[in-house]
Amino acid sequence: MDRFLIHDRSEIVVGRGIDHVLPPSERRTAALIVAQPSVAALATAMAAALDVPAQVEIVPDGDAAKTLAVAETLYEAGNVMGLTRHDTVIGVGGGAVTDLAGFVAATYLRGVESVLVPTTTLAAVDAAIGGKTAVNVGGKNLVGAFHLPSRVIVDLDVLDALPVPVRREGLAEALKAGLIGDRSLLGVLESDGIDAPLDEVVPAAIAVKVGVVNDDLTETGRRAILNYGHTAGHAIELAAGISHGDAVAIGMVVAGRVSRLVTGFDDEDRQREAIERLGLPVAAPDCDPTEIVRLVHLDKKRDRSGLRMVLLQKIARPVVETVAEPVLAQGLDVVGVEYPPR
Repeated sequence: MDRFLIHDRSEIVVGRGIDHVLPPSERRTAALIVAQPSVAALATAMAAALDVPAQVEIVPDGDAAKTLAVAETLYEAGNVMGLTRHDTVIGVGGGAVTDLAGFVAATYLRGVESVLVPTTTLAAVDAAIGGKTAVNVGGKNLVGAFHLPSRVIVDLDVLDALPVPVRREGLAEALKAGLIGDRSLLGVLESDGIDAPLDEVVPAAIAVKVGVVNDDLTETGRRAILNYGHTAGHAIELAAGISHGDAVAIGMVVAGRVSRLVTGFDDEDRQREAIERLGLPVAAPDCDPTEIVRLVHLDKKRDRSGLRMVLLQKIARPVVETVAEPVLAQGLDVVGVEYPPR
């Protein structure tokens, strides 16, 4: 079993058959469990096994859950339960659910404990790790808070049982972790592709993120490198309505080309081959280029100097650079997005 700590107060446990969900607490009296439909049975069984009364609330799948309206239904559920500041919100499901549950925990009663149980590879290696919580308001993750969960439980037995498309989506984030910070992890994904052993991949990807977050919890500097591939990726995700993992894969192709133009990154082809080895897309579906660029400019890393993107100088050497729109356009062109449209 692997254990990680973020700022000595957020424990991440990676193993098989993990059954200790809640950290010890003498003051906890109840738990609100937030889950997506596909894991409703798991959430119900978890509620029955807790040593405090627990209520399960089922929310929509995917980004349909990440709205202020859905968050409000959970606040109201907490009101009815009489949830106190000593109680716990538990998020069970993929990245959208862990984002939402964390956001509700961060904001209800100005902050209650959260425990996250990611049930997808994507949530396990990225979304549930590091205390970023958010909902979408006009753009991806634009309303949120930093709120470290007291515990994150990653059960590899659950991840091994995932359908291949769900496993593949999460490996996009694992590949990102390898590209920005772990050559060995990158090598495993290059050699084994979709069959890469999760016992190796998941702890290695988590270790990259934990190392960065411990240096910069609230993204005042270095933590921004975790968004490699996300500036264009989030925009394409929203404009085209595709999965987060597919969008990040396409976004990394964009970032690879922009890196080549701005920093002289010479492993663009290697990165593209690694993405293709996992069966992830390297071209965007048909969507509105103007809308993509509009969404790119909503990116949270923007500042008064303009659009800022995470780029690679070399494998495992990321930087954040200001990027001119014509250079971004060349990056978008490599995934089939023509901007400005003719």
